[in-house]
Amino acid sequence: MKLVWPLPALLSWAAAWALFTGLPRLGLGTLVAFGAGLVLVAAVAWRLDAPAWRRLILVAGFPLSVVVAGGLAGALPAWAWLLPLALLMAVYPMQAWRDAPVFPTPARALAGLGRAAPLAPGARALDAGCGLGAGLRALRAEYPGAPLDGLEWSWPLALACRLRCRLGGMGAHVRRGDIWAADWSGYGLVYLFQRPESMPRAMDKAGRELKPGAWLASLEFEAVGWRADARLESVAGKPVWLYRAPFRPVNRAPPPITPPGRPRATAGPR
Repeated sequence: MKLVWPLPALLSWAAAWALFTGLPRLGLGTLVAFGAGLVLVAAVAWRLDAPAWRRLILVAGFPLSVVVAGGLAGALPAWAWLLPLALLMAVYPMQAWRDAPVFPTPARALAGLGRAAPLAPGARALDAGCGLGAGLRALRAEYPGAPLDGLEWSWPLALACRLRCRLGGMGAHVRRGDIWAADWSGYGLVYLFQRPESMPRAMDKAGRELKPGAWLASLEFEAVGWRADARLESVAGKPVWLYRAPFRPVNRAPPPITPPGRPRATAGPR
């Protein structure tokens, strides 16, 4: 069974710490125990089917935690080490582990989206997984008069995004909710900045719920197997893939061809 990120990192770090604290009790030196823990996380990272940045986080997390623990061990009570974990769980709850981490939409990444994917007057746009609101700000620049909604599962991020929109005058309605359980059928455009693993699920949901003519915009990650109606790249390395409902598979089978001399089947009298 494939583990959902960040479970591979958490389990690897726990196992590395078990080696680091347990091997010295067996008579081995601290340096040997540290090396064993480092080799373990490096081996897991080597075998992990994940982007390079995740493997780097996995490898660097263990030695960094050892350095931090060594410098603060005498200054903090034992329960204080639970605070970072509690904060992580609040900002990035377990239900969101299958989705993208908190990566803001770069400034100008959506430049030109309003021309490439125009919306009818009054059509709504949704930032599905709005984080701290960078995507909503970019959408507002492209669609000045459109009603904007933001949806975010993490309640601290949803609150912070709502406050940012209010103070920034973006006029977006932000609420906490599950982007996969929400109904997308009322939107003329749904914007995503997810990850490659999420795109099949997003295309399936959008294909079932978006009305003909509505847009799905994905920053950076292409929906493999589906024909994009447009591709923008205002920021190098951050393309925006645009798909308009109804979506078209890339490898759609051609209609059957009737061999010469064979009559086409027709419905006869019943």
